[in-house]
Amino acid sequence: MLILVLAPLWLIVSAGLAIHHRVTSEASEEQRPRNQFSRSISAKEVGDDLRKITTLIGERHHSGEGPSKNLTRSASWIEGLLGPSNTGYVIEKKQGPLKWPILVAKLPGKDPDKSAVWIISTYDSRAGSNGIEANATGLVASIAAARALAGSEVNSNIHFAFLPHFNHLDSPRMETAALLKNLISENGSPKAVLCIEAMGAQAALQATSRDAALLANLPLHDLATAVEPDPTCLDDDKDLASVLFEMGLPAARIATRSPLASDEPDDRMPAESTLAQTAIYLTELIKRCVNSR
Repeated sequence: MLILVLAPLWLIVSAGLAIHHRVTSEASEEQRPRNQFSRSISAKEVGDDLRKITTLIGERHHSGEGPSKNLTRSASWIEGLLGPSNTGYVIEKKQGPLKWPILVAKLPGKDPDKSAVWIISTYDSRAGSNGIEANATGLVASIAAARALAGSEVNSNIHFAFLPHFNHLDSPRMETAALLKNLISENGSPKAVLCIEAMGAQAALQATSRDAALLANLPLHDLATAVEPDPTCLDDDKDLASVLFEMGLPAARIATRSPLASDEPDDRMPAESTLAQTAIYLTELIKRCVNSR
C-alpha cells in the first residue's frame, strides 16, 4: 500500500522537476548569444557583395524616391547578410534622424566590462553616384570582417555599426554622428572607434586620426601605415572620424586612400583580390585592437 501511495507522488515530483528544468533551460537559452558562423574572406564573395551594393542596389540616399528605396534595400541587405539566419548576429536597429536605422551587430567578448572596439561604416552614397569608394568598399570590407570574426573568442565586445547617412552631403550627417556618439557612450567608454572607408585603392591600409595618442597605440605594424590627416578634409566634415573626434571619441579613419574630393568621380571598381586583401588586413587589425592591452 505504501508503494502504491509513493509511486504517484514520485511521478508528480519528477514531472515538476522536469518542467522546472525545461523552463530554466529555455530562459538560459534566451540569454545566450545566438550561434555565430564565421566565413573565410574570399575575393569572389567580396566582389559579389560589392556588385550587389553598387550595381543591383546602386545610388542610395534619402533624397528622391528611387535612392530612398535603395537605402532601405541596403539596410535589409546588411541585416540579411549578418543576421540570425545567415551569420548569426543579433541585429539591433537604432532609430536614425530620418526613417532609416543605425544597424549594430555585436560580437560578445570574454569580459564585457572591458572597453569595446567599435567598427563604423556607412551604407549611403552621394547624389548621382553608385558610391564605390564612398562607401561601398568600406561597407563590404566591414561586413567581411564581421563574418570572419563571428563566433571568435575575443577579450572585449566588438560592435559593428552601419550608418544610413554621411556620404550624401545634404543628409543629416551631424545628427547621425551625434546619435552614434550617444549609442557608443551608452555602452561605456570605447577603446577605439574605427571608421572604415574607401577600401579599394590598394591592399595596404592607412590609418589617420586627430587623436595622436590613439594613433600611436593602434597595433598597425605590418598591417597599416599611420598617415597625417589631410587638413583640407577637416573643414567640410568629409571625414567621419574627425567629426567623432570632435565629439570626444577616440576615432580613427581606416582606409586605403584619402577621402574623395567633392568633384571627384567615384566610378572605378577595385580588383576583387585587392578588396579581399584589405578586408583580411582589417580583420587582423580588429583582432589586435580588441585583444591588446
